[in-house]
Amino acid sequence: MFGLGPTEILVITIVIIGLFGAKRLPEIARSLGRGIREFKQEIRSPLTQETQQITRDHHEAD
Repeated sequence: MFGLGPTEILVITIVIIGLFGAKRLPEIARSLGRGIREFKQEIRSPLTQETQQITRDHHEAD
C-alpha cells in the first residue's frame, strides 16, 4: 500500500485522529464518500446540463 508499513499507517492514523477528533472522522468520511459518489455520477452521465445547453445552442444556430 504505497510502500507504507504498518507502523507508518498507525502513526498517520493517530495524527489524523489527533487533528480532527474521533467524533468528526465518520462525518468527514461520509462527506468524502458523497463527494466521490457525485463525482462518479457526473462522469458517467452522457450529457450534463451544460453540455446539453451548448448542443441546443449549436443546433439553434444552424
